[in-house]
Amino acid sequence: MGESMVVRSLDDYARLAREELDSAPSEFLAARERASAGNREIFGRTGLRQGGSGQLGPPDTETKILGRTWPQPFAVGPLAGLVRPEDELDVVRAAGRTGLPVMVGTFTGRGPAALAAATDGPLWLRVPTTGDRDTVRRSARSAAAAGFEALVLTPGPGRSPGNGADGADLAWLRSVVSLPLLVAGIRTAADAVLALEGGADGLVAEELAALPSIAAAVAGRIPVLLYGGVRRGADILVSLATGADAVLLDRPVLEGLVVAGREGVAEVLEALAGELAGALAFTGTGSAADAGPELLRTARGPVPEAAAARGGRGDAELSKADLHTSVSDPVLDTMNFLNEVTHRYPDAISFAPGRPYDGFFDTEEIFTHIRRYLDHLAEQGSSPGQIRTAMYQYGPTAGQIREIIADSLRADENIDVPAASIVVTVGAQEAMLLVLRALLSGPDDVLLVASPCYVGITGAARLLDLTVTAVEEREEGFSCADLEAAILRERALGRRPRAFYVIPDHSNPSGTTMSTDTRTELLDIAERYGILLLEDSPYRMVSPGTPLPTLKSLDRARSVVHLGSFAKTVFPGARVGFAVADQRVVDDSGRTSLLADELAKIKSMVTVNTSSLSQAAVAGTLLAAGGRVSELNSKAAAHYGEAMRATLASLDAHLPAERREALGVRWNEPTGGFFLTLNVPFRADNEALTRSAQEYGVIWTPMSYFHPQGGGHHGIRLSTSYLTPAEIEEGTARLARFITEQSARS
Repeated sequence: MGESMVVRSLDDYARLAREELDSAPSEFLAARERASAGNREIFGRTGLRQGGSGQLGPPDTETKILGRTWPQPFAVGPLAGLVRPEDELDVVRAAGRTGLPVMVGTFTGRGPAALAAATDGPLWLRVPTTGDRDTVRRSARSAAAAGFEALVLTPGPGRSPGNGADGADLAWLRSVVSLPLLVAGIRTAADAVLALEGGADGLVAEELAALPSIAAAVAGRIPVLLYGGVRRGADILVSLATGADAVLLDRPVLEGLVVAGREGVAEVLEALAGELAGALAFTGTGSAADAGPELLRTARGPVPEAAAARGGRGDAELSKADLHTSVSDPVLDTMNFLNEVTHRYPDAISFAPGRPYDGFFDTEEIFTHIRRYLDHLAEQGSSPGQIRTAMYQYGPTAGQIREIIADSLRADENIDVPAASIVVTVGAQEAMLLVLRALLSGPDDVLLVASPCYVGITGAARLLDLTVTAVEEREEGFSCADLEAAILRERALGRRPRAFYVIPDHSNPSGTTMSTDTRTELLDIAERYGILLLEDSPYRMVSPGTPLPTLKSLDRARSVVHLGSFAKTVFPGARVGFAVADQRVVDDSGRTSLLADELAKIKSMVTVNTSSLSQAAVAGTLLAAGGRVSELNSKAAAHYGEAMRATLASLDAHLPAERREALGVRWNEPTGGFFLTLNVPFRADNEALTRSAQEYGVIWTPMSYFHPQGGGHHGIRLSTSYLTPAEIEEGTARLARFITEQSARS
């Protein structure tokens, strides 16, 4: 203990200290762990809601308790029951350097004067309300003389807080010293009221579940602190959001102490402060004082007044406050607003829709595709009755064309997986929903996404109340170093990164493509940190040239779940997608299955199965092309490539290099896909979009839609897939005029 060492996280301290603390001959520690178990259970199932904040700079963590401002909303202690009581000075000194209070016990290894001499930070004395009054009087007066700032009264077994007929009660102790008096052991609102009426200056609650009612009972008249089970920065924020003004820390401090002495305590306190700041930033909360129950994902708020007033009358109207909070999330409103603008200005040229060009579709071909699949079933030996059942009945949940999809993946993508590892879904969107629901199981699980990001994945995560952390792309593209840093950051916050979502090829919305070296490095990171990669690549086969290998084709450790879609390559109206999930799943008895099997279980409760007619149309198309989607889409890929080149050339003509440099305008130059990105000097928000459509007759998509944690305010996404050459030429001319005049106006 006390050696100079490097400890990476609070988890490291907990692991290194566990053996010594668990074997320590301390009834106090054992009792505290038992008492904290209920709080730990609640912390374990309570998550924080992700939010955005317009605040610049780090969150404000200062808290004012008993007239003194603390840098953080937590204090250390009580120190009674230390494994090595002689190390009290290390704890006091480490906490004192940060200005945090330390609560020490009456019967400590050091007297109040010695402890006070070791720190400039505030000290509190914990005194029992049972026992000899003379002893309590001497301890209290010694603490006051040494400069202690408060006393904390702890009722004995079976006693009510604030009342001690045969010991030191509040009234008597107030006649002994003039220090502020806090009452510990508060478990109910009734306890809180009793202590408040007895003249308490503060309360120490021990039941997280009772914290809302305790806080409501005191109504802000005196501070309420929570003691028990707090081990992470997220726990602190959950406590504040539940009603505490601050928390008391014991176990993490002890872990720091036994591992690395004073330096360990200092590192633990610093880590907790960092985690709290990270949790505040994650929820978009500007200060610790602003934390409220709306931050909690598992909390049920009070019944809105309007709903309460309606009672049980059965009125048809619903309060939006009674609906799931996702319906009010901006991510679910973005495309609705875009559609509204499009319908409001039908004559505007729209670079917004990311959909295939209609000119490649022939209505009669649908029947040809279905007939081809029916013939295939007959050739495989199916009877007329079996074929009828295959088309008219629900069909297997995991899909009835999995073998055909598996053959296509081998032929076109060099993805060699068994058909059993494939689940056929209602578009790739359902595949995302199924995978997220299966993989992210607890409040500490996190989905990482490359940002800017397709809104479908963040929208699905929002519907499921999942935590999303954005890994921002650099201007030159995605960086694996940024992903690794994000993984380490999440772990330091006590969260578990489970998966990383990325579109490696001609991504939506930015249009960027990941290099081969980056793909290899990304697979290495996934294997090293035990996360899964969710690969979504719908634009590969509708782009000119030979595509780079998919992540799944390079996957040797089963680290990739491949999300596929036939929307761009066959036709979107079929609504057929799939997930390749060949990861092994092991249950408690040692039995194994495939992740695909688990996804199918979830799908059986969501859509039951994917339309048999849609599967037939897609399967017939694949069979006609020998499974080679690339050959099926060779004409379309050439068209989309030409549309992209025409858009880039037209932009260059209407905004030549000298002019765009003067304006501060730039764009990337994708080699395929449907999208490219412009950066402009003005705020490209909904207001600017409306003006562009109304006054200039051109529609685009704000890039801010695709940044789940804020950003992209000066970005514009252009989709090139749906327009004719004439529309591209006229549309870019209008866009150039809008950008030029909007820049001047800004």
